[in-house]
Amino acid sequence: MTEDLLRKMRGEAEAIFKASVRRVDPYEATRKFVGLKKGKLKLGTEESSVIDLSLDGFDRVFVVGGGKAAAPMAKALEDLLGSRIERGLINVKYGFTEPLSRIDIQEAGHPLPDQQGVAGTKKILDLLAEGKDTDLVFSLISGGGSALLPLPAGAITLEEKQAVTKRLLECGASIDEINTVRKHISFSKGGQMARAAFPATTVNLMLSDVVGDSMDVIASGPFVPDSTTFQDAWEIVSRYALSLPESVRAYLKEGLNGNVPETPKKGDPLFEKVHNFIIGSNILALEAAQKAAEAMGYACLILSSMVEGETREVAKVHAALAKEILQTGRPIPPPACIISGGETTVTIRGKGLGGRNQEFSLAAALEIAGISERVVVLSGGTDGNDGPTSAAGAIVDPLTIERSEGLGLRAVEFLNENDSYHFFERTGELLVTGPTKTNVMDVRLVMVR
Repeated sequence: MTEDLLRKMRGEAEAIFKASVRRVDPYEATRKFVGLKKGKLKLGTEESSVIDLSLDGFDRVFVVGGGKAAAPMAKALEDLLGSRIERGLINVKYGFTEPLSRIDIQEAGHPLPDQQGVAGTKKILDLLAEGKDTDLVFSLISGGGSALLPLPAGAITLEEKQAVTKRLLECGASIDEINTVRKHISFSKGGQMARAAFPATTVNLMLSDVVGDSMDVIASGPFVPDSTTFQDAWEIVSRYALSLPESVRAYLKEGLNGNVPETPKKGDPLFEKVHNFIIGSNILALEAAQKAAEAMGYACLILSSMVEGETREVAKVHAALAKEILQTGRPIPPPACIISGGETTVTIRGKGLGGRNQEFSLAAALEIAGISERVVVLSGGTDGNDGPTSAAGAIVDPLTIERSEGLGLRAVEFLNENDSYHFFERTGELLVTGPTKTNVMDVRLVMVR
């Protein structure tokens, strides 16, 4: 009977997660936000103010962009505007494509950038440079855009930029910190694409994958005024005592000394011709999860869409909530579903394979082992790829550790090696969705019957 209940709850958890992902489908989000009526573009939704732009006032329409969700966003624009689009180019992660007729796709590396990404970014900047004041540019930006729109600055090579990105990921730096550094060792981030597109009018549509939805952090803000400086980047490097390639160190020093241009800031006249919009975010996914869970009979609480911190510590807090619900019925009585979002970080200590969601689930499994068998915990990345793996995350319950021991596995050893993927591969508890072609950070569920 216990296994039957847990199997039912696992199925519910997966269904709730999938409902949250559907809510932030990039094609639907774009079509909902961008309308066309009698030659006028209508940008906005019922919940936001609507801006009208007359297409008759523009000679040409270009489409550029980068990110895991860029292809379905581009498909939505093609279906809406058709032959009005002159041409375009977007950079996407390998496999995250759509059949497009007027917009070219460049597949490239993520999370570490590669030469395909560099080549595509150069072509995008060349296309933007053609823009005149009578042209309209649509920019489609989503999670993964930082890695997918790489163009190293100065004498920095791609390999050197890759090394810096890898060290930032491994040291536990936040996405804000990582992007601050990347903006200042790149020619394509921190408003620099807006500089390239000027004097054309730009409509920048973003699917947010960052805590707090800061526009200048999403994909390192290629079309957004940059609120960070070379000084900020240098302080982050110093804070984590990062060992830098000499070319990177030299370029940052040149920036500190004012010998290379800063990224464009708020108040720069070029941004008067840029319209920035967020069309999808983590909170929308969490609200959809709540709606799905309530339809299954769960009382729900959205904890926060802005959860950050070390993954293992965040997992302990979520496990504590499950225990509290079982013991006192607080903060909500069972059947209960606690929902949270955001993006945690993993400090790499071992040599295993996994991502923050799988590590969260493994840490949570250890915390809930042996408690009442009416609890299921899920953590999944809305993009369908957790770290460098083919899984979105994992689903666990209070019997996960017992089952793993029956297979001869020691969960603590896998956790210490950051090897959550191989642990869940053996236990059969990976959450596998395939590429979702969207990305609004993570969704976590703590379910108690």
